[in-house]
Amino acid sequence: MKKIITIVGARPQFIKAATLSRQFGLQGVVEKIIHTGQHYDANMSDVFFEEMEIPKPAYNLDIHGVGHGAMTGRMLEGIEEILMNEKPDGVLVYGDTNSTLAGALAASKLHIPVVHVEAGLRSFNMLMPEEINRILTDRISSLLLCPTDTAIGNLKREGFDNFDIKIVKNGDVMQDASLYYAGKAEQKSTVLGKINLAEFVLATIHRQENTDLPENLRGIINGLNRINQTVPVVVPLHPRTRNILENLKLAPEFKIIDPVGYFDMIMLLKNCKMVITDSGGVQKEAFFFGKQCITMREQTEWVELIEYGFNTLTGSDAEKIVSAFHQSLLKKSDFSINLYGNGRAAEVAANEIIAY
Repeated sequence: MKKIITIVGARPQFIKAATLSRQFGLQGVVEKIIHTGQHYDANMSDVFFEEMEIPKPAYNLDIHGVGHGAMTGRMLEGIEEILMNEKPDGVLVYGDTNSTLAGALAASKLHIPVVHVEAGLRSFNMLMPEEINRILTDRISSLLLCPTDTAIGNLKREGFDNFDIKIVKNGDVMQDASLYYAGKAEQKSTVLGKINLAEFVLATIHRQENTDLPENLRGIINGLNRINQTVPVVVPLHPRTRNILENLKLAPEFKIIDPVGYFDMIMLLKNCKMVITDSGGVQKEAFFFGKQCITMREQTEWVELIEYGFNTLTGSDAEKIVSAFHQSLLKKSDFSINLYGNGRAAEVAANEIIAY
């Protein structure tokens, strides 16, 4: 493949895509990026692209703020038109968003090979829209780039050995990004001075099953309040979730800050005592920076973190969250184990894509 269309729809996907864009640039591959607009983000200004060394999108579809069906349908229509004009050798998609699925569908129906980065991940929870997106995207892809042995095992159990699809373990491009940007974060970030805490636990809450179900949110806030009595808790919180807390008359006793950019997030991860999250990506980033993680979900697609004792699942139950916190304080874990490629995932992926 010498001409690639990359499809992304959210800031984390841009950061992942940047790791491969750098490799493509080194090897003379022509890449054009389509930004679907799925997650509108005011922070994605020209400064964001310059600081992160990310190529600016050639196309911006500006599709956001509508339901799953309307969003995926509009993306499908917009992406198809671009692909018919550009005629790329392949289409590259990341992860498990509606943008991922729309890009894969548009390309596969035009008989353009689809490359899926972060293939083979499964939470085994079909109530999650992301799980549906992952499964469907994997099935209509031509090259599956898997971050872990677990991911490859999932595909084999689903019969992918019987399909005309190439499966490769390349590692996790998010580790590449974390290592690459860690030095820049030291120079650019000011967040530690703003929070002004000698030690703290970093927590994030954003999943709909936690923010939109009052009983789940109550459990999480209760658990974090209790942990805050032992170690200060810092939570970068979206304004929408703040409003929900106010409407439910929930009273956080911990420190709430505005949502942070990637450099600030890296510095919070590097300097915190522990991570408590419901995010898929933050679970891994905790590992990259050598921190124990508590995940406020019932399942995770990153099962190796559970198996090796770096992560504990608690759901939204306050008692389980507090118990996991005290147990995690006592753990002595070796974070040097190579679970995700040790920073070479993008290089391996780019070589596979170019050779395909």
